[in-house]
Amino acid sequence: MVNLLGTFCKYGSVERLHQAFFSGTLLRMENEKLIIAPSILSADFSHIADEVDTIGKSGASWVHLDVMDGAFVPNISFGPKFIKDLRPHSSLYFDCHLMIEEPQRYLQDFITAGCDCLTVHAEATAHLHRALQMIRNAGKGCGVALNPGTPVEMVEPVLDMVDLVLVMTVNPGFGGQVLIPSTLKKIARLAEIREKEGFSYKISCDGGINGNTVCKVRKAGVDAVVCGSAFFKNKDRGEFVADLHRQADSL
Repeated sequence: MVNLLGTFCKYGSVERLHQAFFSGTLLRMENEKLIIAPSILSADFSHIADEVDTIGKSGASWVHLDVMDGAFVPNISFGPKFIKDLRPHSSLYFDCHLMIEEPQRYLQDFITAGCDCLTVHAEATAHLHRALQMIRNAGKGCGVALNPGTPVEMVEPVLDMVDLVLVMTVNPGFGGQVLIPSTLKKIARLAEIREKEGFSYKISCDGGINGNTVCKVRKAGVDAVVCGSAFFKNKDRGEFVADLHRQADSL
């Protein structure tokens, strides 16, 4: 049980302590389990419903949906109809990562499709606050993503309104890449700001996550990890998820 009296001074007011408790900040103090979010971009689309079913059976808790437009990133994946058709096949949390230019043009389509959280890139729109506000007004989780070369300072003005900050630990567009070490400092900085300000966002990272890197990102401060090829190419996906949990829990 979290000692609320012992942590009151840290948050400075009843209001901020209340916010931290219900948002999950204090729950992290109780060693909250790492969220595993397999990206279906690496799945076999010829039987995608079955592939998504294995995510739930493996012990992972989020389905990560990488939407690419061929403009913001050099690849094209799928759109809202694909997600809408997939929604009845899973009760898991649909974590939608919009790698598209001017995402505000399509937010309503993805909201209607059944996404639980929508993450937009800070680099993809001149109206980041407006896009995030649209998501929040729809009652969905809202997230902001940062490419490896984008500094944390670019999103500091909106950190008080987001539920998720997604740190790209590789350059977006393709799976199977190696984690960029310098992105660990960005994760640590976001964790530092969250602690100092009493914000409630979760920190996620995407790219190069496997058994060799999960401890590095967990130690830096992440709450969730996106894994694509490492999950779907594994013959025993349940054991892969269990191993990530064991390693994260050992810290």
